[in-house]
Amino acid sequence: MDRLAGSLYDGNLPRGLVVQVTREAIESARRGDGGIRPEDEAMRVLEELARRRPRRVINATGVLLHTNLGRAPWHHDSARMGMEAAVGYGNTELDLTGGDRGERAGYLHRLLSLITGAEAALVVNNNAGGLLLALMALAAEGQVPVSRSELIEIGGSYRLPELMAASGTFLVEVGTTNRTRPDDYRRALRPETALLLKVHPSNYRIVGFSEEASLPALSQIASSAGIPLVFDAGSGLVDERVPWWPGPPPSWLAEEPGVVQSLERGADLVLFSGDKLFGGPQAGIIVGRGDLVSRLRRHPAARALRVDGATASALVATAETYADGRADELPLWQMAGLDRTVLEDRARRVIEAGQIEADIEEGGATPGAGSVPGSVIPGPVLAIRGQADRMFSRLLSGDPPVVTRRERGRLKVDLRTVFPSDDEVVARALRAACR
Repeated sequence: MDRLAGSLYDGNLPRGLVVQVTREAIESARRGDGGIRPEDEAMRVLEELARRRPRRVINATGVLLHTNLGRAPWHHDSARMGMEAAVGYGNTELDLTGGDRGERAGYLHRLLSLITGAEAALVVNNNAGGLLLALMALAAEGQVPVSRSELIEIGGSYRLPELMAASGTFLVEVGTTNRTRPDDYRRALRPETALLLKVHPSNYRIVGFSEEASLPALSQIASSAGIPLVFDAGSGLVDERVPWWPGPPPSWLAEEPGVVQSLERGADLVLFSGDKLFGGPQAGIIVGRGDLVSRLRRHPAARALRVDGATASALVATAETYADGRADELPLWQMAGLDRTVLEDRARRVIEAGQIEADIEEGGATPGAGSVPGSVIPGPVLAIRGQADRMFSRLLSGDPPVVTRRERGRLKVDLRTVFPSDDEVVARALRAACR
């Protein structure tokens, strides 16, 4: 075993893991499982583990917020501040004025209130955690009406009814799958009703003969009943006017609610993601009325759901780009706003440098991560004829791996989601894959 483990150890994986895999392979061979030589079995398992080890990949799919690839890439200031907090000490809960204990993420909360117009803010580990905390703190053992058209399920088997059950609240379904009116909520009101919940269907759309209750209408009902209105906005578009975007707001964002506008329309709390359209690290952001945010902050679950210091620091840098009017510097918005001629020029250079046969044709990138479903950002893509499955697999096995997509038997490469500094790497990878 020592000789085999020594021959397999190359420094890429921990020695202890190599020894464990080697021992398991030898024991399997002794039992006669599969008739595979232990060195071959150990090599197979180690190669599979090496592929699972976190590493950088190049996203050439055209999906800006690719859930499988980590969603929004961070701004370089976010990465720098997150790293500084992670490798050293910081004022996470220290008031540097007097040396006493300070509010955790107090500066971040102030920034988020500034850019959204909210009275107060709170950050937790993700948006699902934010909704769980809001329900536990404001509606435990109470009833919560929700439209049947908003009983969402998202990736990872997250289902709203199950999360509500876990929070100790009682779901009251109102309306129908395609039409829910304000009166449906009004008729559902009981003394046990704790709040009204509206959920933006981030990853699907109901079209045709459909209707939903607006935030102003629900705000009036909630206010009359003396209960809060909570809106899960999902993806985190800060402002529907997209003031950091050159010209009018892009058409692909037309159906996405803005956090600023949601508060103006009467929501008492608005919940959204720190990644996705906000463009920062994974987090759940809660903004709204100060008294409600204080109740959430005091709840015992708030500590269990809070973000670590490094994530909070990275999110500070992201929020500062909005506060400074520099959100166009965020990688997400830079990629989304790339000019067609720039993409065409880059595509031609990749074809030339890679010495490959490919067409430049009209395609479309997508926001991804359940944001703005059905929306497409038009632009040119590389279309490569040949054995698409084989090329796709060879690109995945490269260093770094290049992730593309396959459509109608052709390999598609969308440079919108590739950093320009990686164009040469993509060209080399395509040359090797198309050989």
